[in-house]
Amino acid sequence: MTTATPAVSAAAPTDQHGAKAHSDGGWDSNEKGYVPVQTRSARFTSTNPADFAAVTGLEAEWKLSPVALIRPLIDGELDGSPYAYLSTESEGVAVEWIDRTDSRIGSVGSPEEKASANAWASFDKALSVTLTGESSAEVTISRSGLGSTARAGHTVIVAKANSVGTIVLQNSGGALLSENVEVIVEDGARLTLISVQEWDDEGIHLSSQFARVGRDAYLKHIVVSLGGKVVRVNPSVALAGEGADGELFGVYFADAGQHLEQRVYMFHEGAHTKGRVNYKGALNGVGAHTVWVGDVLIGPAASGTDSYEQNRNLVLSEGTRADSIPNLEIQTGDIAGAGHASATGRFDDEHLFYLQARGIPEKEARRLVVLGFLTEVIQKIGKGDLETRLLQAVEAELGRIA
Repeated sequence: MTTATPAVSAAAPTDQHGAKAHSDGGWDSNEKGYVPVQTRSARFTSTNPADFAAVTGLEAEWKLSPVALIRPLIDGELDGSPYAYLSTESEGVAVEWIDRTDSRIGSVGSPEEKASANAWASFDKALSVTLTGESSAEVTISRSGLGSTARAGHTVIVAKANSVGTIVLQNSGGALLSENVEVIVEDGARLTLISVQEWDDEGIHLSSQFARVGRDAYLKHIVVSLGGKVVRVNPSVALAGEGADGELFGVYFADAGQHLEQRVYMFHEGAHTKGRVNYKGALNGVGAHTVWVGDVLIGPAASGTDSYEQNRNLVLSEGTRADSIPNLEIQTGDIAGAGHASATGRFDDEHLFYLQARGIPEKEARRLVVLGFLTEVIQKIGKGDLETRLLQAVEAELGRIA
């Protein structure tokens, strides 16, 4: 755990004891007296990719990612034209394309890295999803077969004050996509947002998702990553209003040669906010690689905060790699509670012994243990048909294990 003091303003860097403060947030400078950004909220942001240095793969932001595979999305030309999608109809939900000059765009967050900025600079129109009704509404937006062309996307989701609803972003087929998703949860609204990645084996998807939660509002954000060669989803949630509540869940299953990455940031900005982060993943097969970085920042005005984050990884075979890095910064002494945890390990031998002692074959016992491990998060979705389908998808993954 790190206790941090408010950072020096990037607009007016100062010298202290011979150390020069920098505004770019990098960690790899060789300059004498270099001081990197010390607070998560002080990282450099820009919607212009030219403002970011060239990506080498050695930067803290990229050193755990397969940069060579995602290079076209970092600094290549992107097709930002509207794409085909399917949307279910529901009363109290409006789905439409809007111009990039719309006032909602840029009202939540801004890119912290070059691939996100490249997508931001490249999209022509944004897909807008607006919840307006106080009766619970549901909408599923499906994208499939975006092809092998490098694409940029932008989505703006607004849950109007006191509205209630569930939005599913369903991804499948082929893709080479970098996108930004902005989520505005207005005062008193309750939104469940589920991002499902079931891309084809060669699919590559980078998604930066920014959310701002208002007073007494609630956001449940769930990331499910099962398919794709490289999938990197980075949710950043600011609990801005007093009494805001955020639950961030994730479940993933990486098999041979697959890279699944999540970088989660929760900022307790307002007073008496509550946050929970719980990500679980399984890995099987040579070259399966998962990355989870969890940052929680409790700001100086966030008195009475209650926060906890954790990541658990279950290793099913040799040749896998799970990187798990929880970080916690606290800038006020008046909190209700804060903590973080991370663990990566193999099967619990006692669980296997217990099941085998009752006549269950070893392979079936292993399947039951993995299902039980991941089901805890899948059941948080609260949408029965989707839960059932995702459990079946996990079962299919387990069926491929010898």
